[in-house]
Amino acid sequence: MSLSLNKTLMHPYRTLQLLTLFIALLCLQSCGSGNATDRTYAAKGRTVELVGSNGNYTLYRHGKPYFIKGAAGYDHFDKVKAYGGNSIRVWHTEDAGRVLDEAHKNGLTVTLGLWLGREREGFNYYDRESVAQQKAEIRKLVLQYKDHPALLMWGIGNELYAESANVKVWDAVNEIAEMIHQLDPNHPTTTTVMNVPLKDINLISKRCPALDVLSINSFGAMHTLREELAQSSWKGPYIISEFGARGYWEAFYTEWLAPIEQTSSEKATFSRERYERTVLADTARCLGSYVFMWGNKQETTPTWFSMFSEKGEETQQVHEIAELWQGKDSLKNEAPYIAYLTLNDKHAKDNVYLSPGKTATASVYAFDPEGKPLRLHWEVLPESKPEDGNAAKEKKPAVVAGVLGKPTGHKITLTPQQQGAYRLFVYIYDGDNNVATANIPYFVK
Repeated sequence: MSLSLNKTLMHPYRTLQLLTLFIALLCLQSCGSGNATDRTYAAKGRTVELVGSNGNYTLYRHGKPYFIKGAAGYDHFDKVKAYGGNSIRVWHTEDAGRVLDEAHKNGLTVTLGLWLGREREGFNYYDRESVAQQKAEIRKLVLQYKDHPALLMWGIGNELYAESANVKVWDAVNEIAEMIHQLDPNHPTTTTVMNVPLKDINLISKRCPALDVLSINSFGAMHTLREELAQSSWKGPYIISEFGARGYWEAFYTEWLAPIEQTSSEKATFSRERYERTVLADTARCLGSYVFMWGNKQETTPTWFSMFSEKGEETQQVHEIAELWQGKDSLKNEAPYIAYLTLNDKHAKDNVYLSPGKTATASVYAFDPEGKPLRLHWEVLPESKPEDGNAAKEKKPAVVAGVLGKPTGHKITLTPQQQGAYRLFVYIYDGDNNVATANIPYFVK
């Protein structure tokens, strides 16, 4: 046996054959599924298309490179356009006609979300009938909106994997992506995950070859996103589909498990740093991003993700994003800067406990960069339970009445009455359509 092998290896042609076979086997072993390798996208003259390979990708729209400078939300589309943005992301089609029309009116595109059932909300991807019915409903929506001039791409579901181990969800996503490509070859498909769950991203890479782009929602963990994604099987292009303030699920907490929210000024700096570190640093694979939340939304608090007040005043975060989009500081009307808020000279991290009937004093340290006079509004809200903002429509809790004294400058007194967990909020207005916000949780016992 060994003599025969030696004779074979001595023949140059046989040696070359064996080496070729050996290399091929090594490639198959290391590459596994073809989806784990770099994807190749060729130009085909479609309305919106991806072009590139080997970790270098460009999104084209009407034949021109299109880098997404986007906002996630349903309002203030005119501000997106005015501040240098070019796209909107929404999660469902409930108001799709209005969203698409208004975006087009403002010269913006839309990543249109196709909301899919999630198993943690009761949907069962082993139920073939339910899966088929969902696919049929998606088909109708695609046919309805595929020719709208504002459409950029299709977002198939949002964070579908969370709290679920059923890989059938990715089979359903791939079937929908295949269907969309048949009905609408002019717009790419994507699905969204939260941060970089390696197991799920590897499953997507393996089971969803029809997906064109991976979308990633990431907030506090965004600074390590590029390094973590490099460890996954997904080697194609990606989008940061949500980023902004540190999420309440990754914040520091008080002893009674109240998440500590950043001030509006801290959120602005936080968002800029992560955008520069991730989006601007990886233009070879990253096709752009959508800042969250371009509007006003109750999620844990009414200010946590809100970049605008209920009346439309702008936070510093809006101005930071505008500067990033435009590549320069073109906004002269700056928002107030808020450093910190204390209660009885304690910060939120100090775990502020108060007693019923005993008066405390709150102080906020803030100023206007342009020296404009500031108007302060204070309110107390009961602590709300954090919920998934996409799964549940949260409502702002009723304001707690009769506990605040008369404000004096940047201070106010607070006399709690009932036991429980609360937050003291301050809104600082400059009278020129800008606002700064902060809050501090406290516990009455």
